[in-house]
Amino acid sequence: MSSALSKELREKYHARSLPVRKDDEVRIVRGKYKGREGKVTQVYRKKWVIHVDRVQRDKSNGATAPIGIHPSNVVITTIKLDKDRRAILDRKDTKKSKEASGDVEMAD
Repeated sequence: MSSALSKELREKYHARSLPVRKDDEVRIVRGKYKGREGKVTQVYRKKWVIHVDRVQRDKSNGATAPIGIHPSNVVITTIKLDKDRRAILDRKDTKKSKEASGDVEMAD
């Protein structure tokens, strides 16, 4: 379940999208909650939704329930980086891969 990266992150990491993870910060860009920002509290893979902090509905009994947001409707603004995430970004780096493929020559 991937989401697009913000323009700043896209320039920095040379990647267009990245799988969403629990502590990423996102901005909702489509739907009823457009414009809201928050931290991802849960990635619900079975329902293909993510739950964002402070995007919730009040129930009739007074409790609050998180609203599921589809990952395609959000933009990642801050990435929680660790070793595995850095490896994904290095692998997806389009500029690095274009430079490497341009220097290859055919052998006889």
